[in-house]
Amino acid sequence: MMQVKVWRGGANGSFQAFEVPRHASQTVLDVVTHIQRVLDPTLAYRFACRVGMCGSCAMTVNGVARWTCRTHIDKAVKNENEITIEPLRNLPVIRDLVTDMREFFDKWAKARGSFQGSRTRHDDFALISSENGNRKEVNKGIECIGCAVCYSACDVVAARPDYLGPAALNRAWTLVKDERDSMAMERLRAVAGDAGCHSCHTHMSCTERCPKGISPTAGIAGLKREIARAVLKGAL
Repeated sequence: MMQVKVWRGGANGSFQAFEVPRHASQTVLDVVTHIQRVLDPTLAYRFACRVGMCGSCAMTVNGVARWTCRTHIDKAVKNENEITIEPLRNLPVIRDLVTDMREFFDKWAKARGSFQGSRTRHDDFALISSENGNRKEVNKGIECIGCAVCYSACDVVAARPDYLGPAALNRAWTLVKDERDSMAMERLRAVAGDAGCHSCHTHMSCTERCPKGISPTAGIAGLKREIARAVLKGAL
């Protein structure tokens, strides 16, 4: 059996202890599902695909933000007989393990995270040049699925809630380096303010925790360089 402490209630809630049986190849999501289906049907949490594709099951496990469907008890949880499960940090708690993601996605919008092309459906397809030296790095950044693990792990977000955060800035970086997009300067202006990329302290927490192996830190550094170039050219 395992001792599992799970956060219950809202922001001012508390932990509730459960005893959960151990099984081979058991994930933290399996543990949460057992509690909800067998021990306490009122437990609220999110999940969808269960195979590491959607990111909706992200929670804080023993103090670390993770995808619980890919976090195996035997391999990833150091103290395997006692587990603490909480909602993601830096986001408002709706109930139990469920957080309100609105401010996370609102910051994507503030960072101008939507592609804006200049062509219409009547034009030929726009192609990305294979000679773009940043293409490999940018292609990896595009793989972000908005799970908010990096946002939860970010020390700067914890210190100043207005900070746009690593996911929104990573998205801005991928679009700034996409020659098909027509809003590069507007996007650089959006991320150049006090709550933008220059607030990043390069702690690397986002990069260390990203389940997709993306480095938002590198993207943020790229934004800083692009802003500096634009300022020197008088474009910002």
